[in-house]
Amino acid sequence: METLEHIIAEHSFFAGLDQAFLNLVVGCASNVRFEACTYIFEEGDEANVFYLIREGEVALEIFAPAHEPIIVDRLGAGDVLGWSWLLPPFRWAFDAHARTGLRAIALDGRYLRAKCEENHNVGYELFKRCAQIMERRLEATRLQLLDLYGAGKVA
Repeated sequence: METLEHIIAEHSFFAGLDQAFLNLVVGCASNVRFEACTYIFEEGDEANVFYLIREGEVALEIFAPAHEPIIVDRLGAGDVLGWSWLLPPFRWAFDAHARTGLRAIALDGRYLRAKCEENHNVGYELFKRCAQIMERRLEATRLQLLDLYGAGKVA
């Protein structure tokens, strides 16, 4: 049976971190499940957790008036869901919709923020890793906007 410690230590987001840091992360981790077709969080809601997806699919969406939600990105096993917990005002930037049943590890963002304030080395490591997620989401959003507005199409 896999333990939370083993799963977190093996996850690419935490690759290369020392044992003390991993112990800190395991201390704020829990297993969670979401049913298919449910929202994990909605844009503007308070962001105090992030997820390591173990199984299932999540759609990151942007609300579009008079239009179906725009899917910015799809995430699956091995991906990290959420970065808004790290930056003020700690509000979600997208909607996260479980497309299938979802199994994940939830990490307490409030606890980790406090640890980042106590130890800036911890904060720097988390921020560097979350910055990579932010960059990926921005690129996915840019590509969706290009597709949505037909950039490159000849009139």
